[in-house]
Amino acid sequence: MSKIRSFFTLSILVLMTVSLSALDVNVTGDWELTMTTPRGERTQDIHFEQKGEKLTATWTGFRGDEVTAEGTVKGNEIEWSYTRPGREGGEITMTYKGKIEGDTMSGEAQMGDRASFEWTAKRK
Repeated sequence: MSKIRSFFTLSILVLMTVSLSALDVNVTGDWELTMTTPRGERTQDIHFEQKGEKLTATWTGFRGDEVTAEGTVKGNEIEWSYTRPGREGGEITMTYKGKIEGDTMSGEAQMGDRASFEWTAKRK
């Protein structure tokens, strides 16, 4: 019986530690994001503002326009998206999903239903 009690106590402590460490994730600040595209790597600066699970991302687009995106941070998972004009008219929604590991992140960016690209980011 004491082995079972010890196992449950240890399990609860591990779960509490994991839960508390997930609360410590905060990506607020300046990051350098690199996307791997068919045209090669593209790097840009991005600023995140996090309040609880709510996330706002801002950066200067490749055409010089300011871009703002909304998203979430849940534990070590991050997601944000924005909609931009498409080349042939219409709009394309870009959705970034990834994992946060300290001062780095990585994941996949989905460009509508057209393509997806791998991305990485590091805190500046």
